[in-house]
Amino acid sequence: MKNLKKQRRIQVIAVAVVALVLATGLIGYAMRDGINFFRSPTQVVEEPPRASEVFRIGGLVEEGSLSQGNDNLIRFNVTDGNAVVPVSYQGLLPDLFAENQGMVGTGKYVNGVFEASEILAKHDETYMPREVVDALKEQGVYQEPDS
Repeated sequence: MKNLKKQRRIQVIAVAVVALVLATGLIGYAMRDGINFFRSPTQVVEEPPRASEVFRIGGLVEEGSLSQGNDNLIRFNVTDGNAVVPVSYQGLLPDLFAENQGMVGTGKYVNGVFEASEILAKHDETYMPREVVDALKEQGVYQEPDS
């Protein structure tokens, strides 16, 4: 009788472990398109991602690089003080988007240009996304905002 209970307990534990591994795998598979990794311009230049990979890039909009064509295609450069990545974006920019300001974009890196599908800008005078601040600090170019 004791042997049967012990055997049953081992079977239940084995089934639970298999179910847990299967559930974790299914969750990971379902989220694979929803996870966007953050990269700084330096990381993009040093190790360019595949053209099919969707990721986020962040930094400062380089001064003098912002231009808009007749077809509403917006081009600018994003920098972390060490490297510069050209960005193209089709759409409306956030109201607070400006040169020398922090931004985060989501998109793909194709033929040396980051093709953004979404652009986010700071939302007040002191905010900058944490990832952008960390990347700028790593390059030694981050300056604390004046309070």
